[in-house]
Amino acid sequence: MEVCYQLPVLPLDRPVPKHVLGRRGAICLTSSQVLFGGPAPRQLSKRRGAISYDSSDQTALFIRMLDVRLRSQTGYTLERQVSAEKSEKKVRHESTQRRQHAHFCTDFRPLLWCFGVVCAARRGTVRSEAAQLGRSVRSFQSNLHSPHYSKHHTQATHHMLDQKYIGQAKCMLQKVGSWNFDIFLFERLSNGNSLVDLTFHLFSEYGLIKLFRLDLLKLRRFLVIVQEAYHSENPYHNALHAADVTQAMYCYLQEPQLSESLTSCDILLGLLAAATHDLDHPGVNQTFLINTNHYLASLYQNTSVLENHHWKSAVSLLRESGLLSHFPSEDRQCLETRLGSLILATDISRQNEYLSEFRTRLDRAELHMNNSQDRHFILQMALKCADICNPCRPWHLCKLWSHKVTEEFFNQGDIERRLNLDVSILCDRNSNSVAKIQIGFISFVVEPLFVEWARFSDTPLSHVMLGHMTSNKFNWTHLPQKDLRGTTQSTFS
Repeated sequence: MEVCYQLPVLPLDRPVPKHVLGRRGAICLTSSQVLFGGPAPRQLSKRRGAISYDSSDQTALFIRMLDVRLRSQTGYTLERQVSAEKSEKKVRHESTQRRQHAHFCTDFRPLLWCFGVVCAARRGTVRSEAAQLGRSVRSFQSNLHSPHYSKHHTQATHHMLDQKYIGQAKCMLQKVGSWNFDIFLFERLSNGNSLVDLTFHLFSEYGLIKLFRLDLLKLRRFLVIVQEAYHSENPYHNALHAADVTQAMYCYLQEPQLSESLTSCDILLGLLAAATHDLDHPGVNQTFLINTNHYLASLYQNTSVLENHHWKSAVSLLRESGLLSHFPSEDRQCLETRLGSLILATDISRQNEYLSEFRTRLDRAELHMNNSQDRHFILQMALKCADICNPCRPWHLCKLWSHKVTEEFFNQGDIERRLNLDVSILCDRNSNSVAKIQIGFISFVVEPLFVEWARFSDTPLSHVMLGHMTSNKFNWTHLPQKDLRGTTQSTFS
């Protein structure tokens, strides 16, 4: 590496990844003091970071910085100041060193510290590496200086969102518990990162980061790879749907019956299950996988094929990110098993099974929220409601989601027709319409479930959902066809 602007040559402190080798240049600051040949100016020995230029876009500057002095319960060690006097003396000392070593001592704190890579994804490239890296700049500065690291912790949100660039998204998150929350607008304001930003916010809102000693970087990485594992080309089963389900799940977790009974572990599981419940969904249903002899159908013996795959994919990403690596092995395995139980409950082919049990236990008053198994069953039912709650949203949101899911159905039917397979009953665009599919879905699937949920949780939210559902069903039945047409174009324009 060439010496530039009198900067010392700093060897990388870890093996160079392939994607870094493709960049025009990189500077990496290590934590070793001996590289500087003397006292580390401005405590550089306690910082790690990297600056690099991407070869595909010379204008892109990538800055990643981690101040290890902020280590605390998340795995980072906080510098303990013995007294305010020593602290003031240290500040004066660092200020002096900054003046003496100006070329070493660029203060990175005012910069936008990027956690991810910024590059332009080429259009038309489906799930390419460039597309996966094509994410917007996020400010890491607010996390390094957030109240989470202070002695007096509050539940203030540790935003990964840059304050100047997407302040409106932060304002929306203040209303994340509203049933009228417009996830399409939030997706646009967060620049396509609704699942990451919303889930991170909820983890912070509940204090789960501190309580479970979660590493902020590992949590962020986990959420990013979860979001990337969803197929963006799917009209419906994509990361936006996962974000919508997670937001709905949060609304249910706030209901009195749940908020007064659920443990922190229950909440952690509920949010994780909501965010990962359709992970790596291929955009076709189980019947299609069985009829085409897909390897997943063979692997899971034609039983809850997709749901098993979502669960195993979620566990794989949890382990890959190391988010729960500090948990005892037994606790980690228990959590993974319970996570699977929640995700498997979303299998629509087992809808009547769960609904019948729910109705029976309500009739017999056998649900006791002080019992862990009963709480887990309620979490299963809450996730099932969140997964199919679109018809219970306000009309403008309901209509958008309805067109998206129908488009995905019809895409499967087109594939089945090309493969000379029998076209699935809901997937034939020649004999179905959005209204027809929605009326049947509401009548036979959504309404029976939400009526029972309202019995369990007789709250204003339940009445609002039932009201929207009734109104939306009426609209699909009676409104002129021209008023039922709609696309997502206006939402994302």
